[in-house]
Amino acid sequence: MQDPDINIPSVLAEVEAAFDEYERALVSNDVPVLDRLFRDADYTLRYGAGENLYGYRAIRDFRAGRPADNLARTITARSITTFGTGAAVANIEFRRAGVAAIGRQSQTWIRFAEGWRVVAAHVSLMKG
Repeated sequence: MQDPDINIPSVLAEVEAAFDEYERALVSNDVPVLDRLFRDADYTLRYGAGENLYGYRAIRDFRAGRPADNLARTITARSITTFGTGAAVANIEFRRAGVAAIGRQSQTWIRFAEGWRVVAAHVSLMKG
C-alpha cells in the first residue's frame, strides 16, 4: 500500500476554507452552519469540555441549547493536515478573554459527496 499524498495544496486549501467557515460560525453562534459542517450520521461524535455527544442529533441538540455568550476566542496555534484527497485533521489551541485555561480543539474532516464534514471533534481545556 502506498502512503497518501500529504497536504496536496488544492485539498489543503479546501479544508482550510471549511475550517475557517466553521470557526466564523462558532464564534458568531451560526447554528445552521455548525450543524451543516458536522456529518449527519450516528457515528459522528463530539467530546466537549463538559459533555460527550454521540451521533449527529446529540450534537445538534447540544448546539441548539448552548448559551451564546463568551464564544469569541483567539487561535494561538493551528495545524491542518490532509491525507490524500478525502481525509484531514485540524487542531488548534485557543484562548478566551478572561479565561486562564488554554483551549484545544481537534477535528477529523472527511470529504463526502456534499463536501467536507466533521466526523469527530474533541474540545478540552488545560491550565494556562
